[in-house]
Amino acid sequence: MFSCRTIVSSGSGTANSLIRKGVSHPRAASGIVVAKEDSEQKPMRGHESYRMSAVRTNFFTNPRARHGFRLRSCSIAGVGSCLPERVLTNAELGKMVGEDGSWILARTGIRERRLAAPDMHFPATACLVQAKLGAHRAAAFDMKAAGAGFLHALEIGHQFVMTCALERVLVIGAEKLSAVVDWRDCDTCVLFGDGAGAAVLEHLPGTGGLLASCLGSDGGQANLLSMPGGGSRCPASQDSVASGLHFLRMNGRKMFKQAVQAMTHAGRETLRQCDLSISQIQCIIPHQSNRRIINAFAERLGASPKQLFMNLATRGNTGAASIPIALDEAVQTRRIQRGDLILLVAFGSGLTWGSTVIRW
Repeated sequence: MFSCRTIVSSGSGTANSLIRKGVSHPRAASGIVVAKEDSEQKPMRGHESYRMSAVRTNFFTNPRARHGFRLRSCSIAGVGSCLPERVLTNAELGKMVGEDGSWILARTGIRERRLAAPDMHFPATACLVQAKLGAHRAAAFDMKAAGAGFLHALEIGHQFVMTCALERVLVIGAEKLSAVVDWRDCDTCVLFGDGAGAAVLEHLPGTGGLLASCLGSDGGQANLLSMPGGGSRCPASQDSVASGLHFLRMNGRKMFKQAVQAMTHAGRETLRQCDLSISQIQCIIPHQSNRRIINAFAERLGASPKQLFMNLATRGNTGAASIPIALDEAVQTRRIQRGDLILLVAFGSGLTWGSTVIRW
C-alpha cells in the first residue's frame, strides 16, 4: 500500500559517505543525483540524464521535473508483524493425519505454526488495510510473487521513494496458506502457516538504506509448487473439488534443489553488486521455508550459523510474510543494530526468487 505525502528532494551525501566507508552503493553508480541543465532538452545518452529547464512549458506541465529528476536513497523507517492467536502444534497435526508428529521437527525444523481466520480472494488486501488505517489519500494494490513477494514489493516501493514519486510507502507481506493446504498430505501440511509482516519505506538522510537487490523468476518451473484448480485452465467444479485440485501441490525434491540454487545465486549477486564478502554481513534473514533448505543455502554461501536469523520453529513457512515477520523479530530482539549490513534472501513458487542488501 502506498501513501503519498509532500515530496522533498535531497542530495547524494548518503551514497557518497557509504563509498567512503568502503561499501559500494550500486545505485550510486551515477552519483544517485545526476542532473545537468540543458535548455535544448537533448535526448538521454548512456548514463547521462538531463534536467528540464522549467517545470512548466508553453504546452504542458511535467510534475516529475520539479525535483530535476533527482534520485535519493530509501531506508526502512519501521517494521511490524502480526500473528494469529491459534497455534497448531506438531502433536495436534500428527493426530489430524493419523501419525505421530514427532518426526516433523527433525525433518523440517518446525515445531508449531499459526492459523488465521477465513479471508476472501478479492478485493485487494491492500485496499482493506487502507480503509482500516484511514489512509484515504494512499493508492493501494496487491502483487504476487509467493515466498519472494515481499522482496519484490520492497523493490517496487524503493523505486517510488528513490525517484521522489512518493514520500512514504507501506509494504506488507501477508499469507493465509492454511486455506489451500491439504491437511491429509503429510508432505505439505506440516510446512505452512499464516501471518503478516510490514515495513515502512522513506528517505532518511544519513542512513544507507536499501543498497542493492536481485530479483528473478523461471516460469518453466511453475509446476513444482502450484494450485491447479480454480483458474481458467481448470475452473471450479464438483470434479475439481473432489480431485483435490484446489489444494497446493509440491514436488518437494525438485523444489529443494531449485530453492537452494536460486537463493545462493541471488545472495551472491547482491553481495557482488555491493563489493561485499559474506563475512561482512552481520545478519542474514532467509526465507523461513525448511531448515534443510536454509542450512544448504548457508553452506553454499559460506555463511556461519551465527549470521543466520531463524524463527522457523515457531512460525513455519508463512510465504510472503516470512521475511518481514523475521525482520521485525530480529529488530525487536536487537539482533539487528544501527549500521549493520543485512542480507534478505527468499524464493517462492513461480519460480520466483530475490535478495536485498540493506545498511540498517
